[in-house]
Amino acid sequence: MDERIRKHAQIIADWSTEIKEGDHVIIRAHPSAYELVLALYKEIGARKAKPLTLMSSNEANRAYMLEHGDGFQTPDHLIKLVEASDVFISIRGDDNMASMAEVPGSLVSSYARANKPLMELLTDMRVSLTQFPTPSQAQFAGMSLEEYQNFVWDSIIRDWQEVHDMQELLREKLADADEVCVQGPDTELYLSVKGMKPINSDGKHNLPSGEVYVAPSPEKTEGKIYFDLPVVRSGREIHGVRLEFEGGEVVDHSSDTHQDLLTSILDTDDGARRLGELGIGTNRNIDRFTRNMLFDEKMGDTVHLALGYAVPKSVGDGLKGNKSAIHVDIIKDMKKGKLTFDGETIMENGSYFWE
Repeated sequence: MDERIRKHAQIIADWSTEIKEGDHVIIRAHPSAYELVLALYKEIGARKAKPLTLMSSNEANRAYMLEHGDGFQTPDHLIKLVEASDVFISIRGDDNMASMAEVPGSLVSSYARANKPLMELLTDMRVSLTQFPTPSQAQFAGMSLEEYQNFVWDSIIRDWQEVHDMQELLREKLADADEVCVQGPDTELYLSVKGMKPINSDGKHNLPSGEVYVAPSPEKTEGKIYFDLPVVRSGREIHGVRLEFEGGEVVDHSSDTHQDLLTSILDTDDGARRLGELGIGTNRNIDRFTRNMLFDEKMGDTVHLALGYAVPKSVGDGLKGNKSAIHVDIIKDMKKGKLTFDGETIMENGSYFWE
């Protein structure tokens, strides 16, 4: 076994989820991630915790969705299992990145609505979402398998305490801010973050990580934004997304490709046209777009906005966060842009204030 797989498992167990004796641990993984599951079982066994593994497969999801059709029901049995557990680890590693391509966007949105209670439950647990490098993901990212393995583990095997300390400088400035402005080509967007609670994302929950994020006020986003990087949804790429906001709501939208899919995302529910997150990526080891949002949203030189659900812990006390069945991140390259908090320059042309 590659020693980096063992280190990956150790970081999940020690840092990301802090597994301890007696914990009930669920691992949801694709069969291709078997080696990481095996390494995790060793870590879990050493801590005298109790593991259970569930298979995850987009090919299986595709077969289910197409056969079932609309009208999905909430998986109450899975919710009960998660409620009885302490830790939930999800490992991505599908062997066909286009397996969901023929599933209509309306079905994907319907399935997301049915699983909304599960998504909400997981936000309050010790959770780790991570990636095992597979040939299909390497091909999707435009790399050889060896190159992709190096990329994945260089992004994950880091001193996360050091990352936390660096990002705390950014989190503190965001916590003191009232208004954020994103500027760039075809972009001038104003978001209110007054009273909200920025989160230092430092390898807890997502692995890799490397971002600071916050829930904007769902009713106070104004202006327009152009996203230079595509949204990858169900194996399809939506390029050139443009959104215009008034009163916090998307009032106009377009894209260069798959506009019907973008429209289906926005039509998921009432909250899908409002923002649930502003994120600022800081992970310099993630230095290219790989069509995998778990990595891409953490890239240095970028900001991202999420349509839909706001993580509750990033919502200020007594304030309202956006509610939705979806959380769809869209990335903007800031190499030709400027990010300000209350007029103070935080990032300009891809460089942060601490650089």
